[in-house]
Amino acid sequence: MILTIGTKEIDPDIAVMEMNGRIVLGNDSKNVEWKLAEFLKGNRKKVIFDLAGVTVLDSTGVGIIVMCHVKLKKCGGALHIAGATGMVGDTLKLASVDKLIDFYPTAAEAAAGF
Repeated sequence: MILTIGTKEIDPDIAVMEMNGRIVLGNDSKNVEWKLAEFLKGNRKKVIFDLAGVTVLDSTGVGIIVMCHVKLKKCGGALHIAGATGMVGDTLKLASVDKLIDFYPTAAEAAAGF
């Protein structure tokens, strides 16, 4: 299943990327990076990755998420993760991503965390 990314805004300065599918080596991971670049061009620096619909996450996907976190932090922004459960949540925790990025059960709770 290829990755699809929907976007929405919760507040004028909080953008949400709702992802469904697999974040794995290839164009799927690049699409995450490209969508974040669009947010940064629009001066949106508070971003939530809603991973509730993500079924598979490999090491490339973990790397992309960490890279996006670093890009946002460098420009004074922040990344929050919402809905990471099952294999996806376990993979992120195994890679200690939860020590870098705040995790929340839902996008609404992630937005309240900014």
